[in-house]
Amino acid sequence: MRSVKPTAAAVTTALAAAAAAAAGIVAGRIASDAGLKAPPGRPLPGEPRLTVHSTAAGRIALTRDLAALRPGTYGLEGDAAHAVIGPVLTTEPHSADTVVRRLERVTHGTLQPGDKVWLTPNIHVGDPRSALGLDHADVDIPGELGPLPAWFVPGGRNTWVIAVHGLGPTREHALNVLEFLHHHRFPVLAPAYRGDDGAPRPPDGLHHFGETEWYDLDAAMRYAVDHGARQLVLHGWSTGATMALRAAARSGLRHRVKGLVLDSPVLSWERTLRALAAARHTPGVLLPLAVRAAQGRTGLPSDHAGLYADRTHAEHQDRTDTTGPAEPPPPTLIFHGPDDTIAPWDLSRRLAATHPDRITLHTVHQAPHAAMWNADPSAYEEALRRFLTPLM
Repeated sequence: MRSVKPTAAAVTTALAAAAAAAAGIVAGRIASDAGLKAPPGRPLPGEPRLTVHSTAAGRIALTRDLAALRPGTYGLEGDAAHAVIGPVLTTEPHSADTVVRRLERVTHGTLQPGDKVWLTPNIHVGDPRSALGLDHADVDIPGELGPLPAWFVPGGRNTWVIAVHGLGPTREHALNVLEFLHHHRFPVLAPAYRGDDGAPRPPDGLHHFGETEWYDLDAAMRYAVDHGARQLVLHGWSTGATMALRAAARSGLRHRVKGLVLDSPVLSWERTLRALAAARHTPGVLLPLAVRAAQGRTGLPSDHAGLYADRTHAEHQDRTDTTGPAEPPPPTLIFHGPDDTIAPWDLSRRLAATHPDRITLHTVHQAPHAAMWNADPSAYEEALRRFLTPLM
């Protein structure tokens, strides 16, 4: 009997440990969904739901929250409505628990007191014609997994801009800058990519933070060159910016890339995944499990806590002749700021410091992830104009 009791205790302990490990694996997998299954057109974890308190002519009162106090112009999305709101109206009377902002327009649906809404970078819905009155063509890009729907807005130049959305928004995000680009006569191609509505589903059903999605950007680059583009500017937001970096380093058409515009680039998928999981109230002890689960599910390489930017530019060097100078990155403009809680700003600062003669960091304050344009559209477009002028 003396030998049986320790054995039974050991078995019980082993079973408990195995159960705990299995529970940890399941919890890590669920936590990793915050980044791997972020649905297009829905708010990212951490974006608060606000309550509509009242509306009047050109005015809307929302729950008082840091999000509701953000400067600039934003879309206001609800389950059955979309509107555009402007700056906070500090002189308007309001209660202590509300914020009054300018209500620019209601794009569709209605806003009623009690409705739950959230801020979004997308201020337009629809396509270039319905949203902006711009003629465009709906085209299909031959992609690795199947046809990729895209909007093409023609322009008079032979330098095309390919605009790629990231986590959360849809390709409607590109409409924010499309009118500006069209005014400056750039042809613009705004593609969907794997996982988007109307585009092929990725084989595993998961988002890969640009690691595989960049192949669809490469397909868009080939489409542009086949249809007359001599030079390319890649303009990406969030993981779309990651895709642009990957394409500029790896694509067989990288020599055509004359400029990169990176808005809120995800330079460490691990840190971004942790941030998204934490925003879902995942306990800190489970965050490393979320990262390991994501690696197991997708095969994503470890980025060593934020060295993605350095590695990306090393890829430029790896592709050069060892007897000649290292290939520099194309001219790059980064829009990013310290209030982005999803993609760390410090990594953009590090990336800009690697090639100060080639990379310009335009710092934007009080702007959430992928909403650098929204915080100050005029300043954003002026910086973009200065950057694009030598590339025209």
